[in-house]
Amino acid sequence: MNTAQPNDVHAAWLPPEAFRALGSRHILVCGEGTLVDTVRHEAAQACARYGGRVDLPPPRPVDARSASGTSYDLVLALIPAGLLPITAAAVEVGYRRRHGPGALDEEGFLLARHAEGTVVLAEAPAGLLYGLFHLVRLGESAFGLTRPMELHRPAMRRRMLDHWDNVDVHPVMGQVERGYAGGSLFWRDGARQADLTRVGAYGRLLAACGVNAVAVNNVNVHTTEMRLLTHRLGDVAAIADVLRPYGIRVHLSVSFAAPVALGGLPTADPLDGGVRAWWADTTRQVYERVPDFGGYVVKADSEGQPGPFAYGRSHADGANVLADALAPFGGVVHWRAFVYHHRQDWRDRSTDRARAACDHFAPLDGQFRDNVILQVKHGPMDFQPREPISPVIAAMPGTRLAVEFQVTQEYTGQQRHVCYLAPWWSEVLRFTPWGDGGPTVADVAAGGSTAGEAAGGGLVAVSNVGDDPFWTGHPLAQANLYAFGRLAWDPRLDPVAVLDEWIQLTFARSTPGGPGPIRRALHEIMDDSWHTYERYTAPLGVGFMVRPGHHYGPDVDGYEYTPWGTYHFADRDGVGVDRTRASGTGFTGQYPPPWRDVYESVERCPDELLLFFHHVPYGHVLRSGSTVIQHIYDTHFAGVEQVAAMRRRWERLAGMVDPGVHARVRELLDEQLRCAQEWRDQINAYFFRKSGVPDAYGRPIP
Repeated sequence: MNTAQPNDVHAAWLPPEAFRALGSRHILVCGEGTLVDTVRHEAAQACARYGGRVDLPPPRPVDARSASGTSYDLVLALIPAGLLPITAAAVEVGYRRRHGPGALDEEGFLLARHAEGTVVLAEAPAGLLYGLFHLVRLGESAFGLTRPMELHRPAMRRRMLDHWDNVDVHPVMGQVERGYAGGSLFWRDGARQADLTRVGAYGRLLAACGVNAVAVNNVNVHTTEMRLLTHRLGDVAAIADVLRPYGIRVHLSVSFAAPVALGGLPTADPLDGGVRAWWADTTRQVYERVPDFGGYVVKADSEGQPGPFAYGRSHADGANVLADALAPFGGVVHWRAFVYHHRQDWRDRSTDRARAACDHFAPLDGQFRDNVILQVKHGPMDFQPREPISPVIAAMPGTRLAVEFQVTQEYTGQQRHVCYLAPWWSEVLRFTPWGDGGPTVADVAAGGSTAGEAAGGGLVAVSNVGDDPFWTGHPLAQANLYAFGRLAWDPRLDPVAVLDEWIQLTFARSTPGGPGPIRRALHEIMDDSWHTYERYTAPLGVGFMVRPGHHYGPDVDGYEYTPWGTYHFADRDGVGVDRTRASGTGFTGQYPPPWRDVYESVERCPDELLLFFHHVPYGHVLRSGSTVIQHIYDTHFAGVEQVAAMRRRWERLAGMVDPGVHARVRELLDEQLRCAQEWRDQINAYFFRKSGVPDAYGRPIP
């Protein structure tokens, strides 16, 4: 087991100080297995630092006091257990009477606190590991007053991160595609990292927030990445060995053309017997090297990646051949629904990239194997600062769906801008595609209220981590990774409360002013930072006003006349894309009632999505009473002012946080303010010149 733990100031949300409450106790750990060993090791490390003690199970049942007269402050135990302290055994009996065996499942845990001590019970080792990290979050409150029995279980069985890491350095994208935190944790210059200590530390961070699966290579599978499936399985196995002690299962992105490129077959046709046999044999070899291998991730027929369309086959045909190969081993295939025509004619307004995923996949509902998970971006476009929910989420009740987020901030500031994304994700997860009272997006991802958890595909996100000393480049971007794991575990959590958890854990070390000033300042900076970013960038859901290629900074017409299909259609009379059934692309018709009618109506459409669904005059009056053009001016001026206020608040924390952290954030806030001003000036100037309407307050527009 890899037991290395970085103890520098950049160790994210698990600095040693976060374990003080746990490490000062007398602890009993009962159970066997790799993950229980991890629990025991974590407890022992904490106790060695803070004066506590970890015991082996007692030889016979005892009460709160052992034969030596010492007491157990904390019992962490797998159940059923033959020998437990009497207090812990009483909690186990109460649990069985109330819930019956099996209620905790593989990852759940029970927490109770009595005057005699705190008890964490689990029916499987993963549950005990998650219970341990929950205690770390609670700190001293876990050992305070009596706490009634609590059951904690994840809403999603799969809580997964996709890394877009290249094995070889890509000539354009570098070592990590759309990565803003340095190089890859796993790969460097065509080889696996020789020292995987940091990978083990990464697994520890992920377990502490609830993530349980990682895909270790880019979904755009290049030549060297392709060979991980066959010739370089040893590299995959080595990474899996390091992540396994923290309950992280490894997945691999694979190329649909692998039977041709790797197997020498003349075809990759999914209905060809030789192709099916090749996938079956190759997958068997993968599991011989990595017995707990999670499965495959596939991007097919998308942005130049090969797929079943080349053989006249459907995406269901393509996914099912891989699913059949994985099924004997319990593996799954994540088949990405990000499929659209990226060679469109910009003059043809009948084409609409937003329609593409639903057009391609909805007719295939019910045709995928049970171990196929269709991985759907939460919006119909591409992780813009504001999008509606993807209609695919409501259109395929007979298919297991995973909802995909982007933790790496490709279109939300690239980890050079503070942009806490959990409030947005929470809105997505709580959205009810069939109207009030119906299932939420989180219900669909979890399996719905009637289908059971096993029917859901869970949550997936693109990771924002690299080899930067601060893990995510911007120290405050760590909060997005932490929040993804916590919301995947429990979508009902309040994003503000999740941020408070992260602040408390990350800045747990004592400071001259105490934790209060840091907590208040970070909430003031981060709580509304997504809306701040939205204010100074693309207005009212229009999206894609970024520089082509690297996607950083403003370029209003950058994609407007390209084949990528991302347009705002601004002219002298108005702005926005007509996606209505009555006069536009018909995209609104892909939604079920009531949203198809809400989005169809310019009067009922939410203001924040108005320009996504409608082309309106600049003088159109929003619900706020402002016109569209004045809203554009006002929000862009306000966004810059809010970033300036962020910078002032951070400056006041000098001396309260680590100097290195303070300097990095200060530098990045300077860049955020510069960039926000650039956005303000370019967007306002563009729309002033298009519309000819001056700012009502006479503010300077270049």
